[in-house]
Amino acid sequence: MKLDNKQIFATLNPNKVWFPVIIGLGIVFLMFYLDPNVNAQTLKGVFDGSIWWILLAIVVILCRDIGYMYRIKVVTDQHLTWTRAIYVVILWEFSSAVTPSVVGGSAVAIFILNKEGIKLGKAIAYVMLTAILDNLFFVIGAPIILYFAQGNIFPASRMMEMRLGRSLEVLFWISYGLYASYSLIMALALFYRPRVFKWVLLKIFSIKWLRKWKYSANEFGNQIIEASKELIGKNYKYWLTIIGATIFIWSSRYLMLNALIGAYESLSVSEHVVIFARQVIMWIVMMISPTPGSSGTAEFFFGQFFAEFLNGYTFVTSILWRMLSYYPYLILGAIFLPRWIKQVFFKKKED
Repeated sequence: MKLDNKQIFATLNPNKVWFPVIIGLGIVFLMFYLDPNVNAQTLKGVFDGSIWWILLAIVVILCRDIGYMYRIKVVTDQHLTWTRAIYVVILWEFSSAVTPSVVGGSAVAIFILNKEGIKLGKAIAYVMLTAILDNLFFVIGAPIILYFAQGNIFPASRMMEMRLGRSLEVLFWISYGLYASYSLIMALALFYRPRVFKWVLLKIFSIKWLRKWKYSANEFGNQIIEASKELIGKNYKYWLTIIGATIFIWSSRYLMLNALIGAYESLSVSEHVVIFARQVIMWIVMMISPTPGSSGTAEFFFGQFFAEFLNGYTFVTSILWRMLSYYPYLILGAIFLPRWIKQVFFKKKED
């Protein structure tokens, strides 16, 4: 695999920060202008929240980031120090924040790990592994949490019924089926029969109208084989640790919003479960968004999914949610990127 440095740096560009910020702010201002229930008094409601619940939300999101750092250290067999893990996680999150969710930042992540001194084959293996684990959390965890939500997962929003009807529910299950199929195929390819996977891939892309992508398919097959070799022989402690870290990371990601909503409204245990479950649906909606980091899409759909729990605090909570879960990575990425480039390209790392 050859990494296209020019394309990578086109993604890792601090100037790209402004595009998702403008989209997000544009949607927020549009919602403010069009919703007669949102006014200056509504914005003052941000100070009505319980400071302890808001601090809990901040702690939870910090725990998520620490979980990311710990996982990447374990996945790379402790190759990265805590300092280098911080750089990797922030730049990885930054690349995801400035690209559409459907595109993702896998190529950038491979590039970053490679420049941190990890061989290319291992970097590919580690990024593929984390992607499969993240997908499997959704594939396995979604039915469990949706079961405990007792069917209250799809919001009863008049606007969504008018615009989408039952298509949101259909879209979710179609997306779930695709994610489940993709995750199963990739897991089998990586851990069970990588050469069979490559053979099937080449057979598919030998079809006349797919033949022009056969070279890329062959290259991808080779990557899978190489990645599989890197992961063979890992002990059970390695797998249990990274699986546990993955569950911790995604649970923290979702629980942060539970804490934020709890800052403004008292919630029962069952309502907390429903809010957690609806974030699974939100995740699917955000994953298919064409905008960088789902900017604009997330702000719009937030109200449709969680307004019934927040009443007059929906608008301010949506802003706080994005301020904690999205915008910090744009800012930190723009700050850390120039320093990282100097460290890995222009001087020997001290760590």
